[in-house]
Amino acid sequence: MLDKLLTVTAALALVIAALSVRIQRAPLSGPLLALLTGVVFGPEVLGVLDLPTVVEGHAELHEASRLLLAVSVMAIALRYPFRDVRSGVKPLTVLLVVAMLGMALITTALSAVVLGVGLGAAALLGAALCPTDPVLASSVVTGEPAEKGVAARTRQLLSLESGANDGLALPLVLAAVAIAGTLSGGDALLESLWQVLGAVVFGAAAGALGGKALRTAERHRTVQSGPLLVYTLLLALFVLGAAGLMRLDGVLAVFVSGLAFNATSSVSERADEDKNDEAVNRFLVLPLFAVFGAMIPWREWGELGWWRGALLVLGVLLLRRLPVLLALKRPLSLAWRDVVFMGWFGPVGVSALFYLTMEAHRLGADPVVLAAGTLVIAASTLAHGVTTAPGLALYARAGQRDRDREAAR
Repeated sequence: MLDKLLTVTAALALVIAALSVRIQRAPLSGPLLALLTGVVFGPEVLGVLDLPTVVEGHAELHEASRLLLAVSVMAIALRYPFRDVRSGVKPLTVLLVVAMLGMALITTALSAVVLGVGLGAAALLGAALCPTDPVLASSVVTGEPAEKGVAARTRQLLSLESGANDGLALPLVLAAVAIAGTLSGGDALLESLWQVLGAVVFGAAAGALGGKALRTAERHRTVQSGPLLVYTLLLALFVLGAAGLMRLDGVLAVFVSGLAFNATSSVSERADEDKNDEAVNRFLVLPLFAVFGAMIPWREWGELGWWRGALLVLGVLLLRRLPVLLALKRPLSLAWRDVVFMGWFGPVGVSALFYLTMEAHRLGADPVVLAAGTLVIAASTLAHGVTTAPGLALYARAGQRDRDREAAR
């Protein structure tokens, strides 16, 4: 099975690499193409990738999404100079505290009303689907169309939010597990404090030591020159593994370690290399989305009912995030085009898959929760994949109109 997966995903990656410029300008994205490839080669169509559904194979999918998130959030932490990260602390705090809680509550309410499930199942969906996914969001913040057309501050806020809230969603997920299962509220609070605070302390220490060690080695010429990606990937894997051994929030620990590494290493002096690292990271997402496409629980999707599924998807895509950010326009100090852009491009993806499978591991697989959650993930991958190029073009035109108005005054 591994050989088949390698063949399919590597062939897809070669095609995407060869047509990367055209794909960036088309209503397509790498994750969407990988998802569709997984569906076509999966057990329901060609049967090449004969994998179990998400309901049956959630444990393996959890570990794969955990690894991919670690690589992704490390790339985000290194994307901008650390001084720029510090300048965005206030709006980022609003996004991570107020907006994320609002998105979780709205998704919980939608799940309860549309699916008719109890509070426990609705809370599990609300918590798992609230984080903004760093993997899918990267297509609207990186690459030539995004960097030329979208305001730098908007791209930075969306990047940092998607990197940080993957780990910071954990307390909401543990609260949902407490509501749906046997974990008490006090135990959920203590575990949240340990996992989050411990991740911040450990991640900061590991990243700072790693950054200083690299700078010292470069100064004394004891390290061979090589791609920064290799060093930061090894750091991410070390932090993720060690955090797991200490039962800390591994994804958050990796993100914090990346910020600390950014602040203490020579990463800001190697901007050209960072571009290459981003390009490599863009291709690492393809195998997971192909596997997800092959593991779609079609039967459980059908049991949801087509109208319930469609209503949930539309509700989450349109109401989970956009109204919340519109209400927070003033605290975020965003122009209308920026708040609408960020409100729409807050996709549901790998981070939701990570938390859905975590919940399944702790409580046992709930077919309704996994079916509804994966349906929203697939719909978000499709919706945000086909709207990325048009959305970037509309944003650029709106910005040009604003500049023309200012010039005419």
